Amino acid sequence: MIGALISVVLTLIIAGVIIWALQALLPLVPLPAPFHTVINVLITVIVVLVVVYVIAGLFGVVTPIGRL
Repeated sequence: MIGALISVVLTLIIAGVIIWALQALLPLVPLPAPFHTVINVLITVIVVLVVVYVIAGLFGVVTPIGRL
């Protein structure tokens, strides 16, 4: 159980660094404002889905992607 909690914390730290880096680099790309908003939302949704999938796998939840 302690190992799973440590893995969850490390997963959240790594995901946080990735989302921070992507959102820090996004203003360097010259796009109109609506596209920046859409890309920020997509980045956040994708990172949240990946984190939930990883955490679910750590706690033994069978996910549909895991059965492929």
